[in-house]
Amino acid sequence: MTIDSSFDVVVVGSANLDLVARTHRLPKPGETVAGSNYFEFCGGKGANQAIAASRAGARTAFIGALGNDHAGETLRSAFKNDDVDISAVQVVSEPTGRALIGVSDDGENSIIVVPGANHAITIGDIERNAKIIASAKVLLCQLEVPLEVVQRAFELAGKNSIRILNPAPAQSLSKELLQLVDVITPNEHEMKLLGGSNMLLKHGVQTIIVTQGALGALMITEKGETQIPPFKVDPVDSTGAGDAFCGMLAARLAIGESMQNALRAAVVSGALATLTEGAVPSLPLWSLVLSKLESM
Repeated sequence: MTIDSSFDVVVVGSANLDLVARTHRLPKPGETVAGSNYFEFCGGKGANQAIAASRAGARTAFIGALGNDHAGETLRSAFKNDDVDISAVQVVSEPTGRALIGVSDDGENSIIVVPGANHAITIGDIERNAKIIASAKVLLCQLEVPLEVVQRAFELAGKNSIRILNPAPAQSLSKELLQLVDVITPNEHEMKLLGGSNMLLKHGVQTIIVTQGALGALMITEKGETQIPPFKVDPVDSTGAGDAFCGMLAARLAIGESMQNALRAAVVSGALATLTEGAVPSLPLWSLVLSKLESM
């Protein structure tokens, strides 16, 4: 594939090497706990969602930045292994991003992100890749890169592109950015920080998808609310669940599914992602998600 190709999903976002420690329970502030296992996985919300979209059957490209280091090479290999186009990935002097992740035995997690190269992405980098962004049927962004980069990417989206924002890590967003968003996917904590559904709809967001973990998801539009029921599992590690959800949602919408069907697939994908340790290793293939949908 070349940079002039068109894509189902283009992801603008972060890529990290995840350093994961498993422990019986997460520490409280000021507390030290013993870990039972340690792993290194490819991660970063942007990378996770790009790989999730590709595994969901979408032709996917990733735009971001990596350091000229071992972690960056590890991530480049991961993208290539999952057929994610990385022609638009910048190599910068800053080190590749890292995420320090604690995972408890009951599947809860606590994450500290050190952005590194992810914060070296500039508006200029986005503008140099305007063609690939405009080609996307779905443009998917998160908040682990500078906000001005996210806003510029949405401004350059094609007129028929669906612009999805996963507003994580949680932070306040400007009216100017929200006016560019078609679909937003906050969890319940992020939803409160953003001022609730009325505020988001007032600023022009067309569809709000509140991810609710074990309860499924809630779709909110000006027409009302629709509950998407959960797919029940016994979770092992929830680290990649939200990214599996967003990647699957983007892929199925790009391929032409209805919002309702895309959300059902996204809920199943997010649930299945909690059954495997690590973010990228947990992201399910479309064939697995389809088999679960057919059995529901």
